[in-house]
Amino acid sequence: MVTTLVRLREALQEMRLPLEVPEVSAHRTLRAGMVDQLDDYVLPRLLQIDAPLLAVVGGSTGAGKSTLVNSVVGAKVTEPGVLRPTTRSPVLVHNPADAGWFDQDRILPNLARTTGATGDPGALQLVPADSVPPGLAILDAPDIDSVEKRNRTLAAELLAAADLWLFVTSAARYADQVPWDFLKAAAERSTAVAVVLDRTAPEAVEEVSGHLARMLTARGLRDSPLFTVTEGPVDEQGMLAPAAVADIRGWLELLASDAEARAAVVKQTLDGAVRGLARGAYVVADAGDEQVRVLTELRADADRAYDEAVERIDSASADGTLLRGEVLARWQEFVGTGELLRSLESRVGWLRDRVTGWVRGKPQQAERVTVAVESGLETLILEQAETAAERAEASWRSTEAGRRLLADSDTDLGRASRDFRARAERAVRDWQRDVFDLVRTEGAEKRSTARFLAFGVNGLSVALMVVVFAHTAGVTGAEAGIAGGSAVLGQKLLEAVFGDQAVRRLADRARKDLHTRVVELVEAERARFVAVVESLGVPEEAAERLRDMARRVDDLRFQAAEEQA
Repeated sequence: MVTTLVRLREALQEMRLPLEVPEVSAHRTLRAGMVDQLDDYVLPRLLQIDAPLLAVVGGSTGAGKSTLVNSVVGAKVTEPGVLRPTTRSPVLVHNPADAGWFDQDRILPNLARTTGATGDPGALQLVPADSVPPGLAILDAPDIDSVEKRNRTLAAELLAAADLWLFVTSAARYADQVPWDFLKAAAERSTAVAVVLDRTAPEAVEEVSGHLARMLTARGLRDSPLFTVTEGPVDEQGMLAPAAVADIRGWLELLASDAEARAAVVKQTLDGAVRGLARGAYVVADAGDEQVRVLTELRADADRAYDEAVERIDSASADGTLLRGEVLARWQEFVGTGELLRSLESRVGWLRDRVTGWVRGKPQQAERVTVAVESGLETLILEQAETAAERAEASWRSTEAGRRLLADSDTDLGRASRDFRARAERAVRDWQRDVFDLVRTEGAEKRSTARFLAFGVNGLSVALMVVVFAHTAGVTGAEAGIAGGSAVLGQKLLEAVFGDQAVRRLADRARKDLHTRVVELVEAERARFVAVVESLGVPEEAAERLRDMARRVDDLRFQAAEEQA
């Protein structure tokens, strides 16, 4: 069981819940509380089952806990609070013979040990007292309903580390909600509890204690001992008369002297704590699954936006969209217009062998086409990157989890990266250079031919770009609009030099190369969103590992129960 619970603790530590999703605050608190209880109580108690019984005295503000502890011990071992909230360190009173059990970090390892009074809530004051029987320790905890959050948190941690709760309330506070929330938790995990009705007027004891007993029964605590301490004078040390606390002191001494009774209390609380840990592990695992689900959705939102960007760039760079405006004007300057285009529309097949005669383009005109293509393609890529960033950010802003991630990011994810324009320009220029290299390599054996010389590497390269930019238009010369006609003309120019198959191969390679470069650019932008998701460090398999450990804990519990039966 110890080994399994250690692994359960590791699985809980691995289960991170960073996203702001519904109920995540409660789940974080549950997870942290489970780890604390494993560290503060369950593992230490399993490893040292014979350690003294730890009775934690807890309760509401003003219930008289410290006065009760001093009175039961018979010495002023803890300072009652006059001002509220009482910010002080918890006090653990033990028999001197049991000092070795508590001066180390066997329990409550996160609290520093001290032997003197201190106001540090992060310290545990150890007080030896001969009046406390061996085998028993009493811990005076801060108020569970303190206005100081640190006090409330510490009180909950101390109660979770108890073998026995000595829960103190008063006639004025016994029906308050906060104490009953704690008592409900105790009942759910079978923690051993005794209740002290303190500071009660003698004439009200019967009525109030009867009502409190009925409330305990209704909430699953019927077997919890109920003690009453009537309102009475205190001596010069602030302690009640011994008779007022005789029943409580006698009951604690009986537990301390009876090894079997003490073991029964420890077993009850320990079994309940282990059962509660297994049950809570499933809740935390479900919370982990919700984190993974939301993270997956956030990642999918970003992926969708950037996948659409790639698709739109691919589409716009292949359906003739780019063969408009400046690109079209510069291309027409290079190839000429008028009679040539009219002839293309009516006699495409006839022109393959005669097209060179129509082209009047010069090297500088081909360069202008190249520049126009570069500018048009860069603008297209930049626009789509900006649009993708805006869409991904808008999707994230539609959820609380996404809004918090955007707020915590040190990058403006709603815009393309600052250096994106420069990277896009470089990618387009590199692509154009590769197109030139393709044409140059393909024309290595044709450089001396009249047709190759007529167009040159630059002219044939821009013709190949034009073909790439209209390859999905599905047009022929007779069907062509301006863009389609331009693409057909470019294809005829290339075919006149290289032939049909070579042109198809060159165009396919150029398209694939452009697509690859676009994907690389867009992936770098997508990676900004992915990095935010991955930086949270939420492993997808953590929830199932936690469930597996919880199942093993339950199996061992059932096995132990069958063996005892």
